[in-house]
Order: sequence, then structure tokens, then C-alpha cells
Amino acid sequence: MNMLARARVSIVDPTPGVTRDRVSTVIELVAPDRIADSKLVEITDTGGYGVYTEAGKQFTDIGEDLGRLTDDIEAQIGEAIESADLILFIIDAQTGITPLDETVARLLRERGGERRVLLVANKVDGENWEQHAYEAAQLGLGAPIMVSAAHSYMRRQFLETLYDAVPEVSDADRQREDNLVKLAIIGKRNAGKSTLINALAGEKRVIVSDIAGTTRDAVDVRVQRDGITFLAIDTAGVRKRKSLADDVEWYALHRALRSVRRADVVLFMVDAATEISQVDKKLSKEIQDQYKPCVIVVNKWDVVEERNATAKKEVTPDDYMEYLDKQLIGLDYAPISLISAEEGEGLSEMLQTAFLLYRQAQERLPTSQINEIVQEILAERGPSTKLGRVAKLYYASQVGVAPPTIALMVNDPDHFSPQYRRYLLNALRKRLPFSEIPIQLVFRARKRADLADIKSGDYRKARLADEAAKKSKAEKTAKRSDILPGKQVRSGGERAIEAPPLSEDELRKLDEKGEA
Repeated sequence: MNMLARARVSIVDPTPGVTRDRVSTVIELVAPDRIADSKLVEITDTGGYGVYTEAGKQFTDIGEDLGRLTDDIEAQIGEAIESADLILFIIDAQTGITPLDETVARLLRERGGERRVLLVANKVDGENWEQHAYEAAQLGLGAPIMVSAAHSYMRRQFLETLYDAVPEVSDADRQREDNLVKLAIIGKRNAGKSTLINALAGEKRVIVSDIAGTTRDAVDVRVQRDGITFLAIDTAGVRKRKSLADDVEWYALHRALRSVRRADVVLFMVDAATEISQVDKKLSKEIQDQYKPCVIVVNKWDVVEERNATAKKEVTPDDYMEYLDKQLIGLDYAPISLISAEEGEGLSEMLQTAFLLYRQAQERLPTSQINEIVQEILAERGPSTKLGRVAKLYYASQVGVAPPTIALMVNDPDHFSPQYRRYLLNALRKRLPFSEIPIQLVFRARKRADLADIKSGDYRKARLADEAAKKSKAEKTAKRSDILPGKQVRSGGERAIEAPPLSEDELRKLDEKGEA
């Protein structure tokens, strides 16, 4: 899986039973001749059949029996087989054919999938292992394709065979894949993330269990709901680092955090039936550090309503929102959605909010509008001065989207205190169409020339040379008269900046450098 994806998608560990859910990703297979169109393929990794726990470790650190997951894991394997256009049946060339390999081959024939099977002998690390790989032919599924995923032996031949075996992919499918909105679902253990994935997908796409830590990999699920197709990323439940039981949990934690970084919008799930924990607060900080649009998804709200029926004091949605603002400091701008993943309640409203945040994050405003708003804010309350230092803000401009990034040109960034930066950020959020998403402010100092450079004329020459270099991209045949005062030069919609006249000596020096 990871060799094909050229990334660490699935967790790799010698412990049996690490993979449980169907772990999917999309890869691009390049044509063997490098001329024909490449093929976009979704590949799915499944749990290894037959061995689901390590010897002596059937129970978790809190006494939960992992053997209860056997039926769920085998159901996920069965779903993957039924939905696949091509099945890669992997055997270990170094251990030889095992009874479990024979069982899997029999199951494939019983399900009528043998015509879609490519038999792959893995761990063929060199020529001396090739004869061992041919033992797989006795399974009755044809001659094996040999490869070493770890050492890339015969990798090129394997990829060429795979390219020829998969069906063609249309340009429309390729474009749809590139445009999918990615929603990462994160939260602490047993917050209901996998239940939400299954509710969105309309099928049991990932394993749901009351055993904490069931999900390990970050599972990408393509979902079509309410006429919209998007990518939902289920992640492992997070707990404190000191409580991680083994390397597998460490890998799962880092894959969850990596999913936040590659998401367009984060669905941050909290359990309404429990208090906000330190893990919730750390996840909140990670979302803020990555400047990701976020919907705070309050799951199990139906449990709160049931408790209200017998409680002395009723907990209203407004009460809970006020509680979240106090606990999840810094996320007070994020919208809150109350749902019940198990009952399927509130999901459409949650998705509508998520896509609204996505559109907000993609919006770009003209510089004139941003400067006008910034001037209004400065008129209401400007930055304070200390010990004769005057903080000046010259102009502002949006330089990026997702997140909206606003660059502010100032005389000295150190003159703007953290308190004033927070005030400016909140004021911008109220006035700009980014009220529910993070905004990144970048303070830049305006460059000034040294006194010596100004006296010698080098500053003017450097500035003019820079302007001439920019214009040369739009005008290959610019003449000297183009930079005389009063001239307006237009090419490709660009307008040249007016410059003071140059002396003959200055023009000669610029000509020698090729910068006139």
C-alpha cells in the first residue's frame, strides 16, 4: 500500500492485526511508455485475514477483548472484495504458502472473484527468492507477480503489470477527484467519529465498537450526500501521549494530526455526555496552529436531552455553547453543530456549515476594500506608542486563501503588541466575510534605504533596475522612452510605475548590466 502511494498511508508494524478498517487512497499509475495517459486508481488496504491479535495480547490495557472485532474485520474484507475492480492477493514469498493463504484462495473462488485476482508474491528481495515465489502457483490463481515492497526489487515490472490490469479512467473522473473537499473528523476516543463516518456514507464503512482505540489508520471515505461528493477522513481517537500503549498507537496519533494538516475543513467532535478534557484542548490548539476552518460537532446531544428530563437543572444549547467558549479558548469564532451520529440527526445542517466555511476560506478580496476597512479600524483605535516609538501601518493586502492571509506593511512589526494584534484580528473578522474561519495576519517591515545608498544614488538605481526587470516580463522590446516621466505603459493589463528621469551616465551603466 505505502509503496504504491509513495507515502506512509497504512501503519506498518510487525504486530499482527494492526490494520482493521479499509484504508483507501488514490494513486496515479504512470504508463510504461511514459506517453499514454496515466491512470488514477483508488487502492484499498484491508486487515490481514485470519490473525487479528498478537499472541498473548488479546486484551487491551483496560481489559477489553479484541477478539470481539473479528467479525467486523472480516466483514470489511468482504466488502472490499465485493466492491473492487481488481484484487491484489498478497502472499509472503519468504514464508511460503500457508494454510491461511489456501483459505483466502478458496474464499476468493467461492465469491467468484478469481477472475479479478492478481496474485502477488511480496518480499522477493533478490534473485535468490524468485524460485520460492513460484510456489504460489499451486494456489490455482495463475503465475505470481514478484515484487519487494520494502526494497523495490522488480518494482517497475510490478507497476507496469498493474497499469495494464486496471481499467481506463476518464478526465472527468480525474477532475472530480482533484476537486473533492476534504473533511477531517477528529476527537478523543469514543467521541463517535466512526459512527459519524458510517452515518454519512450510509453503510458500515469503518468498524464501530465500544472498545476504545478500535480505529488506528486515517481512513479516507468518499461520500455522496445531498448531491455533493466529498472526502471524509476518519481518524484514530486521541489520548494523552503518556498513555500511548505501543508504537501502533503512536503512529495512529501522528496520522490523526497529519489528517488535520491536509484537510480543507475540520469536524472537531466532542462528546456532550462527558466533560471537555485536556485532549480536547490540545486538539483545539492543533486546529488553531494549522489555521484550519473548524466546525465544533457536539455529538450525543440526544443523551443530554434524556438527562434533562430527570435533571433538576436543564442544560440548554446556549448553556453548552457558553461552556465550550470557556473551555476551548481561541475557537470562539467556530460554529457549533449539535448532532446525534447514531440517530443520524443534524448531519445535513453540519455539512452545510462545513461547506460554507470552505467557501469562506477560498474567498479573495480586493486590496482597496481591505485597506478601507483597515483605515476604519485604525481610526477607531490605533496602536499605542511607547517611549517615543510610533507604530505606523502603511497598507494591507490579502496575499493568500485557505486560510485568508493578510499582509500588513508597517514601519516596525515589534511596535505592534500581541494585544493590539488580537484586537486587529477580531476587528477584521467582524468586518470581513471571514467571520467563522481563522485569519492569518503577517506583519512586514517596509524596507528603507541606507543614508549612504541614497547619497551615492545606488538606491535609486537599484529601484529602477527592479522596476525595469518587472516590466521586461510584460514587454520584451521596451525602449528608453518608456520610462520617461509622464509616460503610461500598458501590456497585458499591467501598468508601469512612473519613474524620475535618468541621466545619460545612469542609463549607460544600466545598459551595461542589461537592466535598462
